[in-house]
Amino acid sequence: MKELKNAIVITGGIGTGKSTVCSILSLYGFKIIDADRITAELLVKHAKDIEELFGKKFLNDGIFDKKALGKIVFNDEEARKKLENFLHPKIREIIIDEAAFCEEKEVPYILDIPLYFETGNYNDIEEVAVVYATKEQQWERVLKRGYEANETKKNILKNILKVQMDIEEKRKRAKYVIDNSKDLKHLQKEIEKFLDYIRKKYAHLKI
Repeated sequence: MKELKNAIVITGGIGTGKSTVCSILSLYGFKIIDADRITAELLVKHAKDIEELFGKKFLNDGIFDKKALGKIVFNDEEARKKLENFLHPKIREIIIDEAAFCEEKEVPYILDIPLYFETGNYNDIEEVAVVYATKEQQWERVLKRGYEANETKKNILKNILKVQMDIEEKRKRAKYVIDNSKDLKHLQKEIEKFLDYIRKKYAHLKI
């Protein structure tokens, strides 16, 4: 039996609107398990272990410096793999624990995993939906978050996009695509269609 057999992965790329989609789905009563949130908590919890892996330069007055580590892992594939090998078993363990109630009750829940295709750590999950926007829209939307006027942030954004699989490739691999290339009204219609898709599989759900 699959440990995460009722999971539905929501993935995408930076600026595609994945977090917005997950927020809307939560309003329909879906449990959202956020891999980024779990990762952030683990980085704080295991700051000393990170120090042993990468050195003291990633601790600032005893506090984990995520930005300093990010500069390395987004530019150094070997360092990124080392961090992933350390974190991902722990992330999966927490996901399984948080999903236990939904699995017991046989109800679907959402796994928000930005790098689902890139890591290949959850290939046992069948239902994968990609939140889609064009590459141009990704860039424009993220720049509006404050990256546009800051050259350092622009470079960070470029590195993030290099690490992430091309959104067109993700679109091809997805079992379901939620199109977020237009306005919010269009996105709401896309989510309604996605909910219809889920209802067909889980006829007992009242959503």
